[in-house]
Amino acid sequence: MIEGKKIFYLGISLLIAISVLMAGCPVYDVWSQEMKGKAELARAESNRQISVFEAQAKKDSAKLLADAEIERAKGVAEANKIIGISLKGNEEYLRYLWIDTLHHNENNKIIYIPTVAGLPILEANRIKEKNKIKK
Repeated sequence: MIEGKKIFYLGISLLIAISVLMAGCPVYDVWSQEMKGKAELARAESNRQISVFEAQAKKDSAKLLADAEIERAKGVAEANKIIGISLKGNEEYLRYLWIDTLHHNENNKIIYIPTVAGLPILEANRIKEKNKIKK
């Protein structure tokens, strides 16, 4: 008889446990969904912060690159100014550089020399004659 009571109490305990679990399932589901929502919100906020930091980094990088370009341009302008001042009144040196460039022209390129009027001497006849020879 003692064993029958144990089985009876065990069965009742099991039914009570099942009832509590069944009653607790909806509460657990609500709590679980709430936790999932909080996790998704935290993930979205983190992703937004990452996007903001990346955009700020790009902005800072662009600003620094622009500043570097401005400094480079200032250096080029100063160099051009120095070269321009040093070449004023040095016609002989400029003529020497021109002749030296003609002498070292290894690619046999056609160089057009401006005339007094500032117009180049055209080589249309020479090119026309070359085409006749090739035919």
